[in-house]
Amino acid sequence: MIEFVPLSYYYEVYLYTAFAIALTTLFHAYVLDLNDRKNISYITFIGYSIFILLTLYMGLRPVSGRYFIDMSTYARIYEGYAHGGQIILKTDVVFQQFMKFCSGFLPTNLFFLLCSILYIGPLFIVSKRFFKQYWFYAFFMFVVSMSFWPYGVNGIRNGIATSFFLLAISFYGKKSLMIIFFIIACSFHQTIYLPIGGFILTLFFKDSKWYFIAWLLAIPLSIVLGDFWENLFANLGLADDRLSGYLTGAKATAFVNSGFRFDFLFYSSFPIVIGAYFIFKKKYSDVLYTQLFNIYLTTNAFWILIIRANFSNRFAYLSWFLMPLIIIYPFIKNKSIDKQHKIIGLVLFFYFLWTYFMYWYFESKK
Repeated sequence: MIEFVPLSYYYEVYLYTAFAIALTTLFHAYVLDLNDRKNISYITFIGYSIFILLTLYMGLRPVSGRYFIDMSTYARIYEGYAHGGQIILKTDVVFQQFMKFCSGFLPTNLFFLLCSILYIGPLFIVSKRFFKQYWFYAFFMFVVSMSFWPYGVNGIRNGIATSFFLLAISFYGKKSLMIIFFIIACSFHQTIYLPIGGFILTLFFKDSKWYFIAWLLAIPLSIVLGDFWENLFANLGLADDRLSGYLTGAKATAFVNSGFRFDFLFYSSFPIVIGAYFIFKKKYSDVLYTQLFNIYLTTNAFWILIIRANFSNRFAYLSWFLMPLIIIYPFIKNKSIDKQHKIIGLVLFFYFLWTYFMYWYFESKK
C-alpha cells in the first residue's frame, strides 16, 4: 500500500481539511440565503466531494496498529482467513463470516475500503433521507464528530453497526426494512442491543419529561454509588463474557481517569440542551425527533451509571453516535427559526471546534 500521507499526520490532514470546510461553510451561511442557488450548488458539490474523498482516504489507509490500533488485529485475522483459517471467535459471528467470505476475493486493503463504505455510506443515505437538498449539513456533522474517526479506523465493527442503526431509523415508516437493518447492526456488534432496547422502550413510553428526569437522576446515582452499577449489570447476566469484561475488567488506557468524567458528561449534554430547548421551551412537535431524543437520554443515562467501567468510551459511543442528528435536526427541519442559515453555519462550526479542541487536549496529555 502506497503511503501518500505520513501516518503521523494522517488524522491531522483530515482534521485541518474539515476545519477549512467548516470555515468556508460558515462564510457561505453569512453571505447567502439557505435556499440560494449558489448555496445549494456549494453544499451539493462539497457534500459529494467529502463523501467520496473521505471514504477513499479512510478506507485505503495503510495498515497500522500504532496509529489505527485495532486495525492491525482485523488485518491479521482477515489474512488468516485468506490463507484458509477457520472461524474460532464466538462473538459477532456474522461479522466473522463476513470477513471470511470477503477474504476469498478481496485483498486486505480493499476489505478496509469496503468497511469504510459500510461505515460512511449509511451516514450519507441517512442525511439525504432526512434532509433532502440540505443533507450536507447533517452529513458534515456526522463526519466531524469527536467519535467519527476512532470508530472508522479502530472500533470498525461498532462503527458499522451504529451506522446501520441510523439507517434503520431513516426507514422509520417501513417496518420490514427497519427490522432488517436492526438485525444487520446487531450482527456486526452486539452492543447495539442497548440503543435498540432504547428504541423499543420509546415505542411505549413517549413523554420526554420522564426520560430527562431519569437522565438527571443518573448523575448523582453514579457519583454516590460508584462501581456498584458496573458490577450490578455484569452480575445480572445482561452481557456476554466480553461485555462483562468491558464493564468490570481492567481500565482501558485511553479512559484511565480519577473517577467521574465531568468533561465527557459536559460533551454528552450538548444534544440534551438542544433537544430540551426545542421540545420543552419551543414546543417543537416532531414524533421521530422526540423519539430520537428519548433514545439518546436512555442510552446516555446507562453510560453515566457505568461511567467508570473498562472501555467506558464504547458505552458512551452507544449514545454519542446519535448526537449529530439530534443537534442538527431541528435547526434544518424547523423553518420558523430566524436567521436559520447563519445559525446552522454556527452550529456546524462550533460542533467541529469541540472535536478540534479535544484532539489538541489529548495531544497535550501525551
